[in-house]
Order: sequence, then structure tokens, then C-alpha cells
Amino acid sequence: MNGLYDEFRIVLHGIWQRRWLALAVGWAVCLAGWLIVSMIPNAYESQARIFVQRPILPDSIGITPVQQQQEVDRVRQTLGSGVNLEKVVRGTDLAHHVASDRDVAEMVTKLAEGIRVDSLQDNLFTITAAVAMPGLSDADNARLSHDVVQKLIDIFVEENITGNRNDTAQTLRFLDTQLAQREKQLQEAEQKRMAFDQQFMDLLPGTGSVSDRMSAARAELVQVDSNLAAAQSALGTVNGQMAATPASEPGAAYTGPAGARLATIEGQLADARSKGWTDNHPDVIALRNQLGAARAAAAGERKSGGGGAQNPMWYSLRTIQAEKQANVAALNARKNQLQSELAQIVAKQTAEPGIVAEQAQISRNYDVLKAQHDKIFQDREDVRLRGDVQSDTDAVKFRVIDPPSSPRIPTAPNRPLLLALVLVLGIGAGAATAFVKGQLNTTYPTAQRLEKASGLPVIGSISTVLTTAERDEQRKRNLWFAGGLGSLAGVFALLLLVEFVQRGMVA
Repeated sequence: MNGLYDEFRIVLHGIWQRRWLALAVGWAVCLAGWLIVSMIPNAYESQARIFVQRPILPDSIGITPVQQQQEVDRVRQTLGSGVNLEKVVRGTDLAHHVASDRDVAEMVTKLAEGIRVDSLQDNLFTITAAVAMPGLSDADNARLSHDVVQKLIDIFVEENITGNRNDTAQTLRFLDTQLAQREKQLQEAEQKRMAFDQQFMDLLPGTGSVSDRMSAARAELVQVDSNLAAAQSALGTVNGQMAATPASEPGAAYTGPAGARLATIEGQLADARSKGWTDNHPDVIALRNQLGAARAAAAGERKSGGGGAQNPMWYSLRTIQAEKQANVAALNARKNQLQSELAQIVAKQTAEPGIVAEQAQISRNYDVLKAQHDKIFQDREDVRLRGDVQSDTDAVKFRVIDPPSSPRIPTAPNRPLLLALVLVLGIGAGAATAFVKGQLNTTYPTAQRLEKASGLPVIGSISTVLTTAERDEQRKRNLWFAGGLGSLAGVFALLLLVEFVQRGMVA
């Protein structure tokens, strides 16, 4: 332990012996370091927070919450792009410090290093800008950081609102152009189809292509066959019921047609009441009016003594039979008509294959153009509605939660710390230089080192004896050294004072 203490004393003694060299090196390093630190401009950082509110809108208008979020994210990610930063440069006082496009590009590069757009939540964003332009005062840099953030907010809002509206307007212009072209083509195709129909009206009756008409006729024929089978089955059922029902009732007084009519109306009226219809129902009122006339006719028939006994059930089945027979006849007629049309179309296909093919081609072209026209028209209306919503309601609303701050203290560099580090580095460099210088000299600070280096025994050592004049001179040199070291500390304190004074001037 004593050996380490002796070694430490020897090192300190060697440095003290060369203290003027250490002081000179310390001053040189500190002056150079403080000069470099003073040339670093202070960076002032301004920050703002933006809240993005997305109103609830129906998905049918084409502005879904997912699309709104994607649009906001796109603008946030591109806010620090070169195009937007060029707008910032030209829209703030930085424009006074650029003279060419090259200067603008260099300024954009410097700005990009200090701009951040962070997403705190899905709808909350922070915009931060740090400005440290060399050649500008601290007050100018602080004001510029505020202006840069404000300009970025303006661009953020403009890109989300005005940008969307411009895109909508461009889309509408494109769709209008396409719609006008399709309308012109559609009119030409329609005129061509009308001219063809007038020219070959007798050969190919009907509308639409031959294949379409044949498909429609076949589909309708299948439906008619199904309905005809059902009608024939119902008619057979009625015929069977009539065969099992007697036309007259044994022992019953015969009633004529007026009495049968009265019985039918009474049955219909009872059926209506069973359905829950009231006396105010239009059908009930009509039946009651018919019932009065039928009763008068039946009474007159009984007075005249005409008629005989007739079964009301058979009479009702006879009416139903007539109705079923008429339905079967109508379906048979429609079936024959469809079969005739199909046969006619097949015959025309065989006789005039070229005309049929041309008609099919004209109809197909017209249908394609009509479908395209309708699709473009629907798209245009959707885009127009979306643009109206964006104009009237603002699909995305912005609110500045925290306006751009006006910085008072620089965020970088930490100049007081750097000045202190330079002072420590200067003192350390001076001490290290003195130590290295001592190691290079071929002297022996103690008798033990001389004995160890020479291998010979050392009898003794003689200490330095100073006269009074030498002691006074040494004391004077020590005061000068203390003054030099104190001056170094004084310069450090003065630089700190200047730094805080400059910060106070910004505030």
C-alpha cells in the first residue's frame, strides 16, 4: 500500500515540476474546445398536438372509418416529405435565407433531421420541429421552430381536406368525360339497332337478339306447361266432384236461377264474415247490395210459380268447372303461340343466318355499352355524393389540442455541460502531457529507483536547499501559476454567464 502511495506522490511531483507545460496545454485545449462549442448553434424545439375526429357516416357514401384512418395515416407518413418541407421553407422566414433551388434542397435536408410526427393514439398526433440554423440568433431559431410547426399543421389540414376535394374534382372530371364518350357510343349503337330493326322488321319480328328471345320463349313455355298441368289436374278434380254430386235434391222445392243466385251471394257473404270482414268492408257492402236485388228476384220467381228443386252444390261446382275450363283453354292457346314463335325463329335462323348473326352482334354491343354507361353513371353519382359529404360535413375534422409551443430553452446542445467537459478535458490533457514528458526524461525521482536502475548501492541523497531569494522567486511563480489556473476557471464561468444571458434574452 505504501508503494502505491509513493508512486502516486512521484507522479504528482513530476506533474508539478512541469506544471507550466500542463497549464499551457490546458489553456490550448480549453480555448479550442470552447471555440468549437460556441460555434454549435442552439437547437430550439417546438411541439403541437392535433386531435383528428372522424364523424360517423354511412358506409354507403364510400367514406368508411377504415378509409378515413388510412387517409390520415398516409398524410402523417408523408408530412415530412421533401415536397411538404419545401412548402415549409418557402412559407416561413427560411425563404429569406435561400437564393437558389440548391439552397432550398440543403435547407430541406436540415429541416428533415429535426421533424417528427408521432402517433400517440389512433386519433392523436404530435408534430415536433427542432430548428438549429447556423448564422441565426437564438431568438430567430426559437421563432422559426414555432413557425415550422404551425406550417406543418396547415399542411396536415390542407392535405386531408383540400387534397381530398381536389382528388374528388379530378375524378368527377374524368368520369364526366368517360360518361360523355359512352353516351355517344350508346346513341350510335341504338341508332344502328333501330335502323336494323326497320330494315328487317318482317324477317325477324320481336325485340332483342334471337338467342335471347328463344331463351325467354323456352323459359315461358316451361312455365306454361307447368301451369297447364296444374290447371288440368284441378279441372279433373272438379269433374270428379260434379260426377259424384246430384244436380237436384230429392224432396226439395225447386228454385229457379234467381234462387240459385241468391244462395250463391249468401254463401259469399257468409265466407266474407268468416274471414273477419266488417260491414264497412267494400266487398261486404257490395255483396249486401247484390243480396237485396237477389232476394227481390227470388221472391218474384216464387210468386210466378216457376222453377223446381236444384242442388246448390252442383250449381257451384258447375261455375268452378267453367272457370277451370277457361283457364285450361287460355294456357293451351299460349302454349301454341309460344311453340309457333319458336318454330318461326328457328325457320328464320335457317333461312337467314347472316341477318340473325348481325342482329345478335348489334344487340350484344348495345347491351355491353349500356352496362358500361350505367356503371360509370353510378360511379359518378357515388363520387359526387362523397364530394358533397366532404364539402358539407368534412369527413375528417381537426382540432389543435396544444398549439405550437414557443421554446425558451434550447434542447440541444447542452452547452453548460459541454463547457464543463471541455474544462475537464483541458486539465486532463495538460496533466497527461506533463506526465508523459516526465516519463521521457532520464531522471530518477528517488534513491531507490536509482539503485534499482544502476544495480549499485546508493549511500544517500541530498535534498535541494533553496536560498531566501529562490524561495521568493518560487512563491512568485506559484502565484502566477495559480493566477493562470484561476483565469482558466474564470473564462469558464464567464462563458456560462454568457450562455444564461443569451437564454434570458430569448425568454
